[in-house]
Amino acid sequence: MSDIASQNHPTPWSEAGAVGAQDPERPEPPASLHREILERLRDHIVEGNLADGARIPERQLCEMLGVSRTPLREALKVLASEGLVDLLPNRGARVRSLSAQDLAELFDVMGGLEALAGRLACENITDEEIAEVERLHHVMYGFYLHRDMHGYFNCNQLIHQTIVAAARNSALSATYASFAGRIRRARYSANLARKRDRWGEAMREHEAILDALRRRAGEELSNVLFRHLRNKQMAAADGARDEPPSLSSP
Repeated sequence: MSDIASQNHPTPWSEAGAVGAQDPERPEPPASLHREILERLRDHIVEGNLADGARIPERQLCEMLGVSRTPLREALKVLASEGLVDLLPNRGARVRSLSAQDLAELFDVMGGLEALAGRLACENITDEEIAEVERLHHVMYGFYLHRDMHGYFNCNQLIHQTIVAAARNSALSATYASFAGRIRRARYSANLARKRDRWGEAMREHEAILDALRRRAGEELSNVLFRHLRNKQMAAADGARDEPPSLSSP
């Protein structure tokens, strides 16, 4: 997991000159860097460095990453397919904004998908896959102890993805992937809710997830995963109510 721990944390940038700026005169990055550009941009948005509905400041992002607009826009297309951003015809892109009702409905669907994945995973998962989930869990716990939300969240998402993959159901995996990106920001911010120790609560829920998975207790794991998403939804809603009005440009 050293690749997770060593990821660079992107820094905030201003929004001035985001649209219509001259393309930086830099060579295109090698193909191996396109994934890194995508991951850094995704993390920057997920971690709340841009407000819901904020425009994506292309010029500053190009300067930060040291790339031209072509790979940046390719990354934005991927994030649009994941549901994190909206592409605006001839006007760049903006962070997708979801209403409280949107989030409630999406979390309910995701809770149902993860519950089904847990039940099926217990029927199909291998010992090696359980060992991998356990390894990821311990790495995630280390991030939790060090209060490293960036590393914790990336590990957390790998655990959920591993359980979904272990369900051995391609239709479920495709449906899960189509929804996961749309609530990724909310899942991250839910751990930061001030009204409750959601981060510690989530860690305890993951202990229960690992325990049920080890025992291949399908119905129990299904219920734990659904409650896990429901609790995260409630924390995300609390956090949204606590946030001050955004000053970002619409």
